[in-house]
Order: sequence, then structure tokens, then C-alpha cells
Amino acid sequence: MNVISIQSQVAYGHVGNSAAVFPMQMHGIDVIAVPTTLLSNRPGYPTIRGRVLDRELVADLLRGIEERGAVDTATMILSGYLGSADNAAVIADFVARAKAKNPTLLYCCDPVLGDRDRGLFVHADIPPLVRDLLCPLADIITPNHFEFEWLCGAKTASIDQVLKAARAFMARGTVVITSAELADTPAGEIETLAVERGKAFRVRTPKLPISPNGTGDLFAALLVAARLRGSDTPDALSHAASAIFAVLERTAASGSEEMRIVESAELLVRPQRKFECIAGGQIASSPDEAQRNPGSL
Repeated sequence: MNVISIQSQVAYGHVGNSAAVFPMQMHGIDVIAVPTTLLSNRPGYPTIRGRVLDRELVADLLRGIEERGAVDTATMILSGYLGSADNAAVIADFVARAKAKNPTLLYCCDPVLGDRDRGLFVHADIPPLVRDLLCPLADIITPNHFEFEWLCGAKTASIDQVLKAARAFMARGTVVITSAELADTPAGEIETLAVERGKAFRVRTPKLPISPNGTGDLFAALLVAARLRGSDTPDALSHAASAIFAVLERTAASGSEEMRIVESAELLVRPQRKFECIAGGQIASSPDEAQRNPGSL
């Protein structure tokens, strides 16, 4: 199983490919990592070194892995932080070309645009290109709740609003919405939802008192890993939510600003606590109840 992962890369810390590659490798996946940026660390520290890679270099790297046969052997392309609008166009061209050459190839777009605390944190010309160029090519998209509302152009405070907006935005494939807080989400919890043409699933986890960078990158990697290992959408959703909770729980206990991904290696594959995913607009209180309510929307 091969994944072509096109994201930012940092020398220090865990965001972009620096958060995504190791978890996928722990699941037995060979990752071909293509950087869109090379930075010393994520923004938020007092200093940052390095730069966004120009479109010619990113395009050259992608052409180079094509020449090595990466497109022929890959099962999934995963894209994340782009760095520039130019890179959005380069990646869209690569994905379209790769899917034409290898029709079984899937594409997961993680639209890294912003969050509810900071709003959009990328250049203003990037979000429209993600929406108009990359998302139409995707089989899976993994926005957080803020990004999902921006992409759809609609507020989604209830499960019904989420379902309507998701299906209007992406008629085929799977929309996975992370960090969702809806009208019926209990205090102290947070939700992740997956919406497909005829089905919807949701899983709740406790809300921890930390918000490290790179959680979306890690989640997308865990979801992709589970899907490629044969899990269907609800099982993949459950695994990704459970594994990322385990990492964040350990990170909170350590007091670290950066996610404790490497020391959580075994939990990435076998989290000790499993959060069950259920179908539809209800939340089961136990795995048995989830099995008794298997309806779809």
C-alpha cells in the first residue's frame, strides 16, 4: 500500500507531513512524502525559518515521483497545507493526471484553511482554489467544522444542516468533518462526522483542554491508513477518532506544545480506548446500542 502525501514539512514539531508520515508507516503503509513547504517549525513560535516551495519545484518533485512509477503503485493521494495558490493549481493538475493514468487511485483532500479560533490563516487566494480545483477531484475531504462551513458557504449548527450542506457540496465520495460542535453535542465533548450519499456517521470524544497544531493532519493520516487497510467508513472514523484522542490525551498529560506522536506509536495502531461510531443523527451510549440502531440517512 502506497500513499503520495503532499503537505508542508517542518524540521521541528509535528504538522503536515511531519505529523502524517509516521502514523501511516506504523500502519504498514509506504509513504511518498512531497513537501509544499520546508520550514524550521510551524507558525506560532517566536521565530520561523525556511520557505514555501515555489510551484516549479513542487511540480518538478511530483513529475520526478511519476517517473519512478509512484502513480502506478499508489492507492491514495493525500494533500494538506499548500503554502501558495500556485501550489494548489500544481497539485490539482497532478491529481487529475494521476487519476487518469491510474483509475483506481483515490484522492483525500484535507483542506487546511483555518479554524474557529483564528478564522482563515492562509492567503485569501487559496481557499477558493481548494474549493473549486481540489475538492471536485476528491473522493474524501476532511475539513474541520470551520473549514466545512467556509467551503459550503453555509452555517451548520445542527445535524440536519450538516447533512444537507455536505451532500450539496459533494455529491459523491465522503465528507468527514472534524472538531464539530452541534446543537445536540453535549458540553465537554466534540464530534467527528462522516457523510456519504446515503449514509451518515458520527462519533463523540471528550474535549481535552489543549489544542495543538497538526491535529487535522494527524486525523487525515489515520483515516487514510484505516481505509487503505480495509476498514469501511464507520470503522475508519472510529479508529481515527480513537487514535487521535489517545495521542492528545498523552500530549495533555505531558504538558507539551507539540503532539506526542512518536511516543504514542503503539496507540496509533491499537488505541486502548475505542470510541464507537454510529449511524445517523443519534449517538449510542454503548456499542450494543449502536448495533441495535444501524439506520442510515
